[in-house]
Amino acid sequence: MTAALVLLALLVLLALGVPVGFAMLITGSVGLYLLVGFDALFGVLESSPLTVAGAFEFLTIPLFLLMAEFVLRSGKVDDLFRTTAAWVGNLRGGLGMATAMAGAGFGAICGTSTASAATLSATSLPAMIRQGYHPSFAAGVVAISGTLAMLIPPSVAMIVYGLLANVDIGKLLIAGILPGLLVMFTIIATVYILAVLRPEHAPPAGSFSWKEKLAMLRSVLPILLLFAVVTGVIYLGVATPTEAAAVGAFGAFLLMVQCGQFSGENLMGALGRAAHGSAMIIVILLGATVFGYFFALTQVTQNLVSWVGGLDASPWLILICILAGYIVLGAFLDQIAILVLTVPVVVPLMTSLDFDLIWFGVLVIVTAELGMVTPPVGLNCFIVARYSEQPLGQVFRGVAPHFIAHLIAIALLVLIPQITLVFPSMMK
Repeated sequence: MTAALVLLALLVLLALGVPVGFAMLITGSVGLYLLVGFDALFGVLESSPLTVAGAFEFLTIPLFLLMAEFVLRSGKVDDLFRTTAAWVGNLRGGLGMATAMAGAGFGAICGTSTASAATLSATSLPAMIRQGYHPSFAAGVVAISGTLAMLIPPSVAMIVYGLLANVDIGKLLIAGILPGLLVMFTIIATVYILAVLRPEHAPPAGSFSWKEKLAMLRSVLPILLLFAVVTGVIYLGVATPTEAAAVGAFGAFLLMVQCGQFSGENLMGALGRAAHGSAMIIVILLGATVFGYFFALTQVTQNLVSWVGGLDASPWLILICILAGYIVLGAFLDQIAILVLTVPVVVPLMTSLDFDLIWFGVLVIVTAELGMVTPPVGLNCFIVARYSEQPLGQVFRGVAPHFIAHLIAIALLVLIPQITLVFPSMMK
């Protein structure tokens, strides 16, 4: 009864708009007080902040956020879209394809879906509309392309999942590469099919000479090199994800200096935004830790595992039901909130069903990111609508074909686990 009341209180607080970290911290504390008393609650509250903030792996998050801020302030992000548009823009739907490629490139240095969607809304969306793209078509491509940031390393959501599920963060980040490319090519294929079916919605852009293409390619080489170094040292086992994040942040700082964008204002702005994002995530993780202690004492997870184990149902059917639940949750909550609410519960269940937790983590991220473009509260669609000043319904209509294509990509990742696991299995 106590567990049910505390869960109900958590849902009420979330519905009232209380930040998920504080909602879990408050309800978890109340639950612990009711179960074990004030002294035990005080002990948990006294030790949990140090346990969360003192984890060496947690340093990965502020360092990757800092890397993204430095790259953003270098001014090189705009070059990503211009370069991809120069190479494929002359094709039917080429600017839409360039948006998907730029979304993947930006995801390689950003790690957050909302920031990626906002950046693409400010760069690629106006360019497509100027070229004569249908506003709904253009908005749908931007909204779905923004989700790539949650999958392609470095991904903040991947790191949070790794901390919560206690799996190797380095292997988890590398596992996102091929699924990220699969989703990117799924978006490109969808854009091409839509452009063929309705050519008036996606006219080709002007062509560029090879000299111009190569010149633009050289402008984005520093970003590509930064991604290659950060990912490469993790893959080769030369550095831990935390050390690779430090290298990435320093490299991004040098890039900002080399581009002539170094100033006290830019430096303090980058440090401030990275600190703000890190503080937000640490509060969420702290709330999840306290709530996790309460959940452990109620034995809800153990009872759930036992109940599912007694069902006469295929493990794959259970997996599909869980993934469907993530799509529903993604329509109402952001990925970090979804992870801290569900991972402590579903990971023991997946372990009991003998599913690989790295593979499952990638599936969770891909599925939850689909919720970012799902009505009624698809966060990426709201961001695109706000930046583009288009009706929200038009954005949702534009993203609908990509929703179906995304489901196909998820099905491939479920049916062929090696797409996810081939790179991690070869890591040193």
